[in-house]
Amino acid sequence: MTELNGGGDDGTGPETLKELLARLRQREGIALEARGRTAPYSSADFATNAYKAGNLFRHYGIRPGSTLAVVAGPKEADADADAVGIVDSPEPLLSVFGGVSLGATVDLSPSQPVATRAFVLPAGWLDRYTVEPGCSQIAYGGPPDAADVAHYETETWSENPTAPPDHVTSDDPALSLDGGAATHEQILDVARGVARTAAIDTSSRVALAAPVTEPGAFVAGVVAPLLADATVYLPGAVESGRPLIGDLTHVVAADDFDGTVEDHTLIDPEDVTAQLQR
Repeated sequence: MTELNGGGDDGTGPETLKELLARLRQREGIALEARGRTAPYSSADFATNAYKAGNLFRHYGIRPGSTLAVVAGPKEADADADAVGIVDSPEPLLSVFGGVSLGATVDLSPSQPVATRAFVLPAGWLDRYTVEPGCSQIAYGGPPDAADVAHYETETWSENPTAPPDHVTSDDPALSLDGGAATHEQILDVARGVARTAAIDTSSRVALAAPVTEPGAFVAGVVAPLLADATVYLPGAVESGRPLIGDLTHVVAADDFDGTVEDHTLIDPEDVTAQLQR
């Protein structure tokens, strides 16, 4: 397991996650691959679809200073019902970037009843969550059976593919933590430290094998590789003892991770969360 030695912003690169999207929009290469998905997301496609998500959420009242709830889980209805926080499709990650590009804070572990203006979740889990009046549910997968639930894929398809107009600064809160929130600056600073310490670079392929209910998993498994122009790989729910497949260089997982992959660097997301909380 890689021991992380903290952040350390060198003063270069994007100052907000919205600026990171703008850089990805201009980059050539693959940003994200998912097990079971035939086509990868190019960096430009990732940024464009995050912009679409952000513009969609504006219709549901998400604005600077508000909170967007996002639950990562199985896109397929018959997938593992206990995989809360496990990302097996791009939609939850695009939703996070869409929310922060509006200047909103994203909560990846919302408490019930969910009281935010908008709530993104798997269509197969609609019966697992209760919401307060005024909270709009946007479901990916599906499509949802309920007429009052928006279908993520349908609504984002025709959305504006340009960056939302909202102004975002480096000290805006972006990701909920216990008792507070991490700012864009904190997230990027820690992500740069992870990339540097773990030697994540343009040739790296980083597997996100930890639930993003641990904020450090999102920072180490998504933000750090995107900053380094590496590729994020989504293996989905990792069965006990099942090897991770593919040419992977890094795995973001707890130190008791029992999946196997040869010649990888293991990054413990709890260490990264601890850095965010300092």
